[in-house]
Amino acid sequence: METTSQAVAVDRAPAEEGAEQLPSGRRTVDGYLQAPFPWYGLDEAFTGPRWLMQVGTAADEAVEHGSIGHGDEPSVKNEYAVGTAGEPKEKFAVVVTVAANPVRRSADGTGLLEATSVSSAAWLAGVGLLSFTWPGQMDHSLRDDWLEQQTETAWALADDLDGPDWSTLSLPVDGVPTPFHYRESEFGWVLAGSTQQGVHVGAYGRGMSAYGLAFAMIKDIGAYA
Repeated sequence: METTSQAVAVDRAPAEEGAEQLPSGRRTVDGYLQAPFPWYGLDEAFTGPRWLMQVGTAADEAVEHGSIGHGDEPSVKNEYAVGTAGEPKEKFAVVVTVAANPVRRSADGTGLLEATSVSSAAWLAGVGLLSFTWPGQMDHSLRDDWLEQQTETAWALADDLDGPDWSTLSLPVDGVPTPFHYRESEFGWVLAGSTQQGVHVGAYGRGMSAYGLAFAMIKDIGAYA
């Protein structure tokens, strides 16, 4: 069966994006400006660095989702890299915004895909976290196989948000307490929920606690240029 989670993957998978991401100085805001929906990030309580990642597009080149990073820009390192105090060397949170599209065309233009949902945001966030993860004990030649396996696992988890692998927590979105699906793993954490502005929000991170986060609509994405 094809679920919303898989449908989003047809456009551009974050795992592939992570492997091809440009240095921050070469990322542009152009794709973000083309989106017909608002972008979300951490609210003003977060005063650290913010940086653009990439957008994902549909078969007709319409922007459907994208990510904004906060904190340290992560590199593809193993998840066991820690500092002298035993804390992760890289502390980051990435917010994924997914347009709530009721009708989406398939990549070949011949059919329709299921509407995007909170599961879409959960899947994109889960695979996004994997794109910056590489178990330290694993040989480089095995990483692609590992990533493919873990991507399938992330999809299965996102397709069962009411399952035992997820808990719930309430976080502010535009100042309004909002329920989120949340899970932790050895690689970091992932969460996903919906906003009142017609978009779904996913997030993933490592080294920063998810419990103290709050999300807000970005007033001027052009300021990231």
